[in-house]
Order: sequence, then C-alpha cells, then structure tokens
Amino acid sequence: MTFINPKTDFAFKKIFGSKKSKDILISFLNAILYEGQNTILDLEVLDPYQAPRIQGIKDSYLDVKATITDNKTVIIEMQVLNVLGFEKRVLYNAAKAFSIQLSTGEDYTLLNPVIALTITDFEMFEGGSKVISRYRLKEKDDLTDYSDDIELVFVELPKFNKKLEELETLTDKWIYFLKSANQLKSVPESMDEVPAIHQAFEIARQSRLSRRELELLEKREMFLHDNRNAILKAEQMGMKRGMEKGMKKGMEKGIEKGIELGREEGRKQQAIAIARSLLDVLDIETISQKTGLSPTEIQQLR
Repeated sequence: MTFINPKTDFAFKKIFGSKKSKDILISFLNAILYEGQNTILDLEVLDPYQAPRIQGIKDSYLDVKATITDNKTVIIEMQVLNVLGFEKRVLYNAAKAFSIQLSTGEDYTLLNPVIALTITDFEMFEGGSKVISRYRLKEKDDLTDYSDDIELVFVELPKFNKKLEELETLTDKWIYFLKSANQLKSVPESMDEVPAIHQAFEIARQSRLSRRELELLEKREMFLHDNRNAILKAEQMGMKRGMEKGMKKGMEKGIEKGIELGREEGRKQQAIAIARSLLDVLDIETISQKTGLSPTEIQQLR
C-alpha cells in the first residue's frame, strides 16, 4: 500500500481541502490549534482564493480556508520550499483575510478573528526547538495583549522527531501523518483507531488516484525535487561568491560578511530558479507571490 505525500500542495488540498474532508479538517485543526480538545464541532470550507477589494493589491492563493467556531476564519498553507519573502507572505495573507471580511461602508465591529496556520517542511525559526509556535499582537515590554484578532500559528515539521511508538496525543499523530505518511506501507494501528486519520489515509491511497491526478502528483514531486537541488546549488554558489567578496575586507570581517552575502545571493538565485521552472505552469502574478520576485523580473525571465 502506497500513500501520497501530504506535504505537496496537490495532496494537502485533496486530503484537507475538499468538501468531503470536513471531519478530517475538524480533527486536524482541533489537534493543532486546541491541543486535541473538541473545540471545533463544525466548520465550512471556503474558496481559498483571496481577491483584494482595492485595485493594485495582489491576489493571493491559499491551500485551505475555512470558517470555524465563533465565525473565526482559518487560512492554512503547506510550504515545502523556503522561498524569498515567505515570512512576509504569511503576514500579508493573514492581514488580507482579516480585511476582506468587510464590504464598503460596513462597521469594523463586524470583523471576526483570523488564524493563519502555516506548516513548513523547513525550520522557520532557527535556534528554537518548539514544533508549534504561536504569535499575536502584544506590547513590546510588558507583553500585554493588544488584540488576538490576527494569530499566526506555525508547525515546523523538521523539529518533530517522535517515532511511531512514541506518539501519544492527537497532535502527535497528525504531525506524524503529515511528515511520514508517504513513507509508510500500511496504516499504523495506533493511528487507524482515530476515525479522521483513518479517513485521511484512505484519501491518501495512491491506488485511489486517477491517471490525471497521478500525473499532477508526479509533476509536483519532480518540481519540489528539482527546486531543492536548485536551492542547494544556489546556496553553495552564493556562499562561495560571498566568501570571495568578504575575504578582500579582512579575514574575520570577511567571513561574517561573506556568509551574509552568500545567503542573500543564494535566496535570490533560488527564487530565480523556481520562477523559471514555473513559467510554463503559472501566471506571472502567482509566480511573483510564490517566489518574492517582482512581475518585472519574472517577465524578463521569459
């Protein structure tokens, strides 16, 4: 038995974002946002496309969007590649999801809270060990709350190191599913006893996909593989060039500066490599959002 990789955008949307995935999404969100408590009893899956109300503001495309308890909006994004400007994109999408609730002339009191849930297959916050991190607006010194209307929640999959026999909570099981489902040959008994996870594995069975879906999945897997290699090569080239520039300004200072320049140039080369691979697949605006490059830069690549 082979399962598709939930970390690809195609598979993630298929498992969590369809109309028939309501129970799966409820269980998953309760596990990640509410420590496994049955806080969310029902939800409505929404169109993940976010069109701006103001001309000139970018459109944005999410993986999953839903309305949950107390009319909160949850936007979910699964991100495998650490592209340029990604941290700003998370904030941008959250702010847009909050602002587009109102039509012209409506009162601000009608705004409902937004939770932006971002799952990454890379370390978003280096140096920390927390798998799930939560952020909201607070006073800088005494940390009193200003508002909980916009909350950012991050799940960093590489920081989750529990083995199958160590899974205890519903949260553990869902994170393990995201990280390792495509490496399993059968459904573990301890996970299969959770109805929503059992259903998620059923949807994730590769044998259930149509030929067209298998082709799309294969293309997405190849895209991720190629771009991981492009990122690695870009980082190596950037580090080398940065070190060469930095060495001219003194050994100690040069190494520090070289690393900084290398990271910047590596990210830029990474973004360009990703953009080139998407030219025949996506429109310029979407590529700009995915990579952080300007539409003009992408047009020049054409």
